[in-house]
Amino acid sequence: MPTWIFVFLGGGLGSVARWSIARWLTPQEGAFPLGTFLANILACLILGILMGYHIKHPMAHQHRLLLMIGFCGGFSTFSTFSAETMHLLKAGNHLLALTYVGTSLIAGLVALYVGLKLMPQ
Repeated sequence: MPTWIFVFLGGGLGSVARWSIARWLTPQEGAFPLGTFLANILACLILGILMGYHIKHPMAHQHRLLLMIGFCGGFSTFSTFSAETMHLLKAGNHLLALTYVGTSLIAGLVALYVGLKLMPQ
């Protein structure tokens, strides 16, 4: 089976998961984009857990493609994050946009670190 199939399947599952979270937590116009924020932070946490697991128990290449690249890549979304930030800026919500960017970056890094630490090495 071609390796791209694993990325394709994982990406599709991750995208559906992200879409579901966004529908569940759809913010009001001009509000903090909680759905995208949560999806991105969860994707970082999951990726950290998978990376930590892979260090101790090396995963097959296909599993890494499916889960780490496909699912986590489809579950997180830099383009939507960027569009929502731009929308906040255009609406004059500069402080909220800066808060969104800062908390996304810091929380994403912390979540990845926590995920790594959850898997004892």
